[in-house]
Amino acid sequence: MISLCLKEVFACFLLSVLYVGSLYVWNATQGRDHPSTIKKRCISVFFMTIISPFFVIWFGSKDSQEVTLLSQLGLRWEGLLPALVLPMILTSILFLGPLIQSHLSVPVSYTLRMYLDPLYWYNTAQNPIWWRNQVVAPFSEEFTFRACMLPILMQCVSPGKAIFIAPLFFGVAHLHHAVDRLRVGTDLPAVILISSFQFLYTSVFGFYSAFLFIRTGHFLPLFAVHAFCNHMGLPEVKEMLKAPNPQRSKLMACHFIGLIAWYFLLFPLTDPSFYGNMQQTL
Repeated sequence: MISLCLKEVFACFLLSVLYVGSLYVWNATQGRDHPSTIKKRCISVFFMTIISPFFVIWFGSKDSQEVTLLSQLGLRWEGLLPALVLPMILTSILFLGPLIQSHLSVPVSYTLRMYLDPLYWYNTAQNPIWWRNQVVAPFSEEFTFRACMLPILMQCVSPGKAIFIAPLFFGVAHLHHAVDRLRVGTDLPAVILISSFQFLYTSVFGFYSAFLFIRTGHFLPLFAVHAFCNHMGLPEVKEMLKAPNPQRSKLMACHFIGLIAWYFLLFPLTDPSFYGNMQQTL
């Protein structure tokens, strides 16, 4: 059993190394936000989405009659509609405070008009950073680190343990950003601090995403939730604390209510029966 777990863990480690290493196969001298660098790295992760399923074939379930490869990857039709709706509702509840805070200075009606304006989406589509942050990174990271890695880990550990193991690979994989920060001249202490914080919050998000994958048995909601979280970013705690009372107190209450409501709705809204996920044991 120990040797089996070592094999599966090594497979996940190798998968992480290949994913990060693919970003640095190019002789790119520009920064990570340069269009040329973004294009090259998008090509790299595209190939990783092709390579990653082979790890599931080699290390995933060998009982083809019980579960297909597509099913292991969370690519199935049954329960897809609720899988696209309910996790997004759950995540929006978690971001209740930040959502209200972001609309205090910008009316909701203006935001809706902006999102319904074709010109806005045309201009957005010209921005390579948007494509990286909202499409390519969420898709490739969730596919590799959740859809492909979790089926491998669950061959030797329980789903509950897999939820806490897989995100560690995801968090460590983000430490490569330290290289980019050092290249642009950021001080080493600052790089260590930023990278440590990034490891923490990417791992925490990884726990949540892995939980959603195991409960729903679907990949697409992970992609949608990841893109939404990238869009929202971290809560603007400093801005909230700078707000005058009673606005500050109301914002703090909204943050707290959103977190509590998310906690109590976490299991009910991810009930596997909603998603036709009868093999879930968490």
